[in-house]
Amino acid sequence: MKRTKTSKAWMMEHVTDPYVQLAKHEGYRSRASYKLLEIIERDHLLKSGMRVVDLGATPGGWSQVVAQKLAGQGKVIALDLLEMAPLAGVTFIQGDFREDAVLAELVKTLDDRPVDLVISDMAPNLSGVGLVDQARVMHLAELALEFALQHLKPGGSFLVKVFQGDGFDEYIRAMRGHFRQVATRKPKASRSRTNEIYLLAKDLTRAE
Repeated sequence: MKRTKTSKAWMMEHVTDPYVQLAKHEGYRSRASYKLLEIIERDHLLKSGMRVVDLGATPGGWSQVVAQKLAGQGKVIALDLLEMAPLAGVTFIQGDFREDAVLAELVKTLDDRPVDLVISDMAPNLSGVGLVDQARVMHLAELALEFALQHLKPGGSFLVKVFQGDGFDEYIRAMRGHFRQVATRKPKASRSRTNEIYLLAKDLTRAE
């Protein structure tokens, strides 16, 4: 199939992206690793012994960062519908986290203990239609929040990618109903032309 001008422009941007080049040089699976690294350092997000669940983990850039930071002193579980190549220090579960069988496997892996941190860099396949894409992104964010509320321990934290647009303000209000702190983060590795932003919720107070 012949590439369109748009796809060629995207490929050129991707190939010349300094974070893509840095990821290759430093051995990270994706440029998204640097988004999480910045947030971890700024917000002191990880501590030894933490139990972390990464939703929509493939190709594994975020799980890789967490596993390296914990250095074996904790547990990292990655979930995704797509396959993910093995990562040292990461337990991968393939499937839809909304399905009972997948959740049962997660609970078993966690030894039926709650989670300290849920992270989600999930994004749908974008159609290019703004309203449609926004609705899809917010739907995934809502599913991630629901998951976090079900599995985080009191005082736990939740980091999620969203797009600014319809449903954004309502989503933040929902988070503030459950967490004592909710902050926005726009890492340097997040392309400035996109309206993606990360919401960091800390100190879960109640799940219902």
